[in-house]
Amino acid sequence: MPKAAFHVFSPKKLQSGVVFASPHSGTEYTESFLSRSILSPHQIRSSEDAFVDQLFAAAPDYGSPFLTALAPRAYLDLNRAVDELDPALIEGVPRKGQNPRIASGLGVIPRVVAQGQAIYRGKLSMAEAQERINTHWVPYHAALQNLLRQAHGQFGQAILVDCHSMPHEAIETMGKRGDHQPQVVLGDRFGTSASGDVVDQIEAAFVGVGLKVSRNTPFAGAYITQAYGRPSRGQHAVQVEIDRALYMDEVAIKPNGNFAAIKELLREVIVQISQIGDEPTALAAE
Repeated sequence: MPKAAFHVFSPKKLQSGVVFASPHSGTEYTESFLSRSILSPHQIRSSEDAFVDQLFAAAPDYGSPFLTALAPRAYLDLNRAVDELDPALIEGVPRKGQNPRIASGLGVIPRVVAQGQAIYRGKLSMAEAQERINTHWVPYHAALQNLLRQAHGQFGQAILVDCHSMPHEAIETMGKRGDHQPQVVLGDRFGTSASGDVVDQIEAAFVGVGLKVSRNTPFAGAYITQAYGRPSRGQHAVQVEIDRALYMDEVAIKPNGNFAAIKELLREVIVQISQIGDEPTALAAE
């Protein structure tokens, strides 16, 4: 298993109530994990939010902490609840009450990667599933809770920006091609995980650098936004999905020629978003 569950990149001085996080960009594919899989090392990366941790790496420069997962999404999905266990993969899980994510093989221990490619030939034991949860899910979420608690304590609010990437094909079917397709999708679970004012300001940061933004379609947010978005308590959670085609070759899983330019654009976005949370009284009364 990977040696650690996460890394926190901390600012020299905490200057914002915004916390950036990337739960799906982990790349520590251990030999023991790869040997269990029937996929090639390249195929198993297909559901990874590749390079998202690099795209948002500037967050600490502007006073915001940045939490990144180290284990890959194919090993354990941190954007799922601990009880989203797949009976088709894990021994002893009852076949009842499955949500669509579990049914499609995308539970907390994924059964498949992109395009429904099976990761394993057989099943995993409940003991192994629980070990992954205890050694990776539990510490990652404890760290996230601590960062949000710290932000709220100092600024009277906490704003989680949960950073993800989306396959370009996910937005190809949205309306007309070209200008009508979003490059960034913000998910606030249709207004339940963050205040409208917070989401408006985050959207303005992306629009301000020339990126096209939509909300909640096709991604409204999953477990993390649901669990951590408590706008009535001054804690907001927004999922950010960025079109992978902007910055990477999706087939080769390599940065493309636009990577540096997109990273620089996102630096300005980070500056603007961090400023949303730099005033202790800005949104505390909401």
